[in-house]
Amino acid sequence: MIIIGITGTLGAGKGTVVDYLVDKKGYLHYSVREFLLKEIRKRGLPENRDSMFQLANELRAQYSPSYVTDQLYNEAFSSGKNCVIESIRTPGETDSLRSKGQFFLFAIDADPQLRYQRILARRSETDNITFETFLKNENREMVTDDPNKPNLKKCIQMADVILYNNAAKEDLFRKVEDTMKWINPH
Repeated sequence: MIIIGITGTLGAGKGTVVDYLVDKKGYLHYSVREFLLKEIRKRGLPENRDSMFQLANELRAQYSPSYVTDQLYNEAFSSGKNCVIESIRTPGETDSLRSKGQFFLFAIDADPQLRYQRILARRSETDNITFETFLKNENREMVTDDPNKPNLKKCIQMADVILYNNAAKEDLFRKVEDTMKWINPH
């Protein structure tokens, strides 16, 4: 069983890579975002990035820095199939997943203006924001000394591969395909 974790900057194309792995490689998808949204709905909180950020930090502080991804890993493990876990945000999540077997971390990045245009186009409940708010949200998730809060910079540094997504989707798909050949050369 191969587990691929996806990290990266906001709007960089993490979901696009996930869709490729699901559609072309048959991977099962496990989403931190969806896990958090279910809990947000149970608690009657507003469905926005602030609620997701606060809830994730609360769960990590209460249980462990890898709590959410550990829950998703347990679901994935019971399937016995290759899977992708989307939205790795803390070094603790990466460390925990690495300790469980064949794990590879992909980081996705792109130019900030391009990423902002992408989040506007996808029109999700957490993406109706100004460019300034977009940058502020990203900055609060970029670096911290608190193991229970996002540290995207460190996660990107821990990645096995960084995929830059500044061109057409086909270019990104070629990069993913090349990386998959490296992971599983058969």
